[in-house]
Amino acid sequence: MRWQEVQERFPNEWVVLEVIKAHSDNGYRYIKDIVVIDRFENSLEAMMRYEQLRKDQPQREYCFFHTSRKNLIARERHVGVRGPR
Repeated sequence: MRWQEVQERFPNEWVVLEVIKAHSDNGYRYIKDIVVIDRFENSLEAMMRYEQLRKDQPQREYCFFHTSRKNLIARERHVGVRGPR
């Protein structure tokens, strides 16, 4: 599903998404194809659902956005463990 379709089907809502197709460039993730997992009126509920999905299935890529957002572009976050200095 494309972002524009999601915006039309779920106007003015928070959506939790599974990323099917995306690419990275200069620290940003350009998301092209998605599946809607859930929708919420409240950002906190969306974030909690997102966190649970990440915990249960860390090998999959999830995100959450408000459908008022024009483009589906996210800043990449790299989380890692630092070794000894």
